[in-house]
This record gives sequence, structure tokens and C-alpha cells, in this order.
Amino acid sequence: LIQPATLRAMEPPQKKAKTEEEEDAPNDKSARIKEMPAFLTEDTTMNVIPSSTGNMLTTLTDGGLQYLMAGARSNIGLKSGRYAFEVKILESSAPHEDPAARNRIMGSRSQLRIGVATTTSSLFLGETEDSLCFDSDGNFFRGRRKSTGGPKFTTGDVVTLVVNMDTTGTNAKTVSLFKDGQRCSPPQPLPESLANQALYPALSFRNICVFYNFGPVPLVPLPFTCRLVKDASQKDVTIKVEKPDEQHEVLFPVSLPDEGGFDWLDQFLESHPSFSELSDRALLRWCEKSGIHRPKGYQAAARSSNDKPEMGFGIAALDDLSVRRMLQAVAGLQKRNLVVMEMKSNLLKSERKELTTRWAACGCKRVAAVVVGEPPASFRAFSQEMMLRIKQEALTAEFKAKVQEERKKTAEKQQPLDPENKAKKVQDALKRKAEFERRKREAETRGEPFDEKEDDEEEVKDVELEDVPQAELTAEEKKLVFRKAPVNDLTPYVLNTNFQKFSLPDDEEEFDEIRWVWHDEDRAKQHLNEWIQMKKLTSRLEDLVPGEWFNAKWKEWQKVVQSYQAKQNVYKAEAKKNATEVDKDVGEEKERVDFD
Repeated sequence: LIQPATLRAMEPPQKKAKTEEEEDAPNDKSARIKEMPAFLTEDTTMNVIPSSTGNMLTTLTDGGLQYLMAGARSNIGLKSGRYAFEVKILESSAPHEDPAARNRIMGSRSQLRIGVATTTSSLFLGETEDSLCFDSDGNFFRGRRKSTGGPKFTTGDVVTLVVNMDTTGTNAKTVSLFKDGQRCSPPQPLPESLANQALYPALSFRNICVFYNFGPVPLVPLPFTCRLVKDASQKDVTIKVEKPDEQHEVLFPVSLPDEGGFDWLDQFLESHPSFSELSDRALLRWCEKSGIHRPKGYQAAARSSNDKPEMGFGIAALDDLSVRRMLQAVAGLQKRNLVVMEMKSNLLKSERKELTTRWAACGCKRVAAVVVGEPPASFRAFSQEMMLRIKQEALTAEFKAKVQEERKKTAEKQQPLDPENKAKKVQDALKRKAEFERRKREAETRGEPFDEKEDDEEEVKDVELEDVPQAELTAEEKKLVFRKAPVNDLTPYVLNTNFQKFSLPDDEEEFDEIRWVWHDEDRAKQHLNEWIQMKKLTSRLEDLVPGEWFNAKWKEWQKVVQSYQAKQNVYKAEAKKNATEVDKDVGEEKERVDFD
């Protein structure tokens, strides 16, 4: 039995031209790539499990991992030409979940996003401006902007993404989605920011198992001939090659609280994209990218500290950090470079020993990176860029809110208050309210959080960037060595009860290498000692315990106080007795006088 998709592919050229604008691929005899398209471990999230055979990807679904999105980016970047790749959903799972999670997870419990991204993009499609994708719910994401993308697709469907990087011709610089060989989306133009970059096929998914096909033979033919990624010409692609004999590293940053440790880590990860961060901070970001609603929000000020921010989701597996223990167990089995960011633990010798022992069996090189002392000029520049970016984001948000308010006032002034316009205004308001309530009910039915500010945000999308005021750093901010974060790296109690035990790693510990990043060993230890002495003068002693002499004197004083209290009670009792007798005598004398 011939499949309908196959029959469509067998139609004569003149018939195909009427139903599909895409042209057949030209006969290109240039050299093809020899490397096999794949998803390298460093370009996948830690919950992705690849099959040993058969081009399949699935996700872990235990210990809270069922709530997290997974991401994978291919090692082949498309620079020119038109190429396609296919994905088939093999299985959608429904793992056990906390009842409280039903109102916390945005989007479907099982979903797939298929698209392209740059090599420096986030592994979560649709969350940054350097990616675009279609999802299984029928949406199209250009950056973080969502629009209708076509029909939904589910288990058993084969979806094909056609990426046209040509500069001329039909549908140049576009992406198109096909379902079971049939177009289900009009060609979507690439943003100008992505049009001249190499774009890598990428997937984001949750609670599903997928089969991916990079070719050279398609699972389902398209209405036109299109080469798959495995059949790409060498001149059209850029290839990321994995080093098979490379020894991976587990990095343990050692830095003082509120002295640039997390900013240094951000700078390091930016220049070393092959490293994955393993920390509570990274887990919180992952939950945000996965669309998990957090009642307190994800802004930095809604955390107790940078080192150990409380989860606060109302989902047991996330709040009790079961998901962190699962990730630590899985990460040790994968061949990837890791950064274990535990600020307090990396400063305490006993806890450093536990960490190095935990990662001893993974076969990785354990490296302590000591980031203590005066930072270099490059770090200061990076820190000031972060300060400026944060100020600009706040200024832009304030400006948009102001523009929105002004537009509302202008619209109200321009409309005459005659009965006809007034009735129309009331009717439009009722329609908007009805639409608002409808979308709210749909979100509640699906168990998704509902963003009531969505419509307000739409009103200010057309604000020109040149209209937004530009933020500037003050003279005091330019003099800062370390950026002042919204919250401290450690809570005051944790800092005050541990800072006297802080130390730097030495040769006796089990590290394979100790890197002194900002200063050499002697200067770094001197800086730590000076920092501890200053903290002793300015910090509250949370664990102050009285000595034996004080306890003995205190017991003696308590006995003296008790004897004083006993004497006072005796005195009060005698005074009360005497007062009672006097009152009795006075009463008897009064009765006698009255009788006479």
C-alpha cells in the first residue's frame, strides 16, 4: 500500500508547482560532509539520554526531572543552501507528578519544540533571541515572541523542518514546517540577527522519546526534493567536532562571598561554553526556562542568597532538592565539563573533601579555581557591562510603562463622549473582557498559569529603541571593584557562623590541580586572612557561647537573686498581714463608735 505522502511525491512537476512554491534541489556535485550529524554531550542538557543505537533521544522522568525541559543542539551548522531534518515522536509519557504541579507548569506536560539556534544560544528553544522554533501545540516562536504556527503534532507524526539559507530564490532566508510530508506552516522569515549566522538544528522536549533523522534518505518524502543535513555540501556548513581523547574537568570555584565569585563564573561560562554549571542557581534558571511558575517570581531580589536560593515552587520534588541529587548522580556518568558552584562548601576544607570524593569515580580532572584578591581589568569591564545592562533593562521597562500610560490617556482624550462612541467603547470593553475570561478558563482547564499582563505588554511592542533613554553608570559605580548584587552570596547567618573556618585549598587535598586565577597562592592567602580579620570586627557572632567562668558566676548570681526574691516575698507577706490586722482594728473601732 503506497502512502499518500509517497503519492504526492510521485506527482508530475507541473502538478507539484501548483501546490508547492518550493523548487526541487539543484544537482550539486560539490564535496559532501564526511562527519555524521549528531548531538554532542556538551550540547545537551543533563537530563537527555541518547540511545546507543538508532538515533533516539529521551528524558529522565524521576525525582522531579519530569518537570524540566530537555534541550539538544546538533553539531552541524547551516551557513548556506537549503536543507532539512526530520523528527518523529515515538512516545509521550505521563510520569507521576505532584498534584500541586498542575497549576505550576505552563504548557503541555509532554511537548516538543523543533527549530534552529546559533552555537552560543540557550539549549531551550524559544527562550532567547538567537533561536526560533515550532512546537507540538501549533505555535511558532521567534525569539520569545509566540504566534500561531500551524496544526499540532503528536505521537507517530513525522515533522520536517526545512531551513532555507539561500540569499535568492523562492522562500530565501526562511524556515518551513511539514507534517507527514505536507506543509503545515507558511515560510517564516529569518530575523535579520540570524540571517547571516550559522544555524544549528535543535530540539527542546519534555516527557517524550523522539527519533531524529539527518538523512541522507527521508522518512517521509516532501512535495519537492530537498537534501537532508547528512547530504550537505562542505561549503554550506560548519562542523563542531568532538575530541575523543579529551579529559574532561570538574571545576570547583573558590571565592569569597560578595567579591565577584558568581560574576566571574558568568564570565567563565561565556568564554567556555563547553562547561555546564551545577548549582542551585543554575537549577532555578532551568526551572524558569521550563515554564514552571514560581509564586515569588524569578527576579534576583526574590532569593534569600545566590549560593542557596530557596526553590519555593510548592512542588515537593523541587523544593526538597530531590532533582538536584538526581542531576548530581547523572552528571557524574556523562562525559562533560562541569562547574560545581558551591560557595560555602568550596570555602570549607571538610566540605571540599566531600565534594572531591564524590567526583573521584567520574574519571574527570578535579580542578580548584581560586578566585580571590584583586580582579584584572577584564573582569572589571565585564562587571560594569553587567551593571549597565541591568540598569538599561530597568530603564526600558519604566519607559514602556510610561508610554503605555500616556497612550491610554491620549486615547481617552481623543474619543468624544457622545452616546454612540460611549456605547461602542463599552461594547469593545465587554468583548475584551469576554476574550480575557475565555483565555483564562482555557488556561485553568489545561492547568496552566495565566499571565494577566500579556495584553498590556502587547501595547508597547512598537516602541522604537532609539526612543528609550540610555542608562549610564555613575562615577561611584565606575569605581566599584565588585558589583553590588540585589542579594548577598550567603545569608548573614551562614556567613557569620562559618567565615572563621574559611580556607583555601592546598596540596594535601585531593585536587588534581589548583589554579590561582587572580593572585598567586601567597597573596591569595594573605587577602583571605585580612578579609577574615575585617569580618571579625564587623560581623555579628551568631555562635557565641559563654565560657565556664561565666557559667559559674551566672549560677552564683542566680542563687543570690533567688535569695533576694525569697526575702522580698517574706517582707511582702508580713506587710500584707500587718495591713490586714490594722484594717481589722479600724473596722472594730468604727463599729463601736457607731453603736455608741
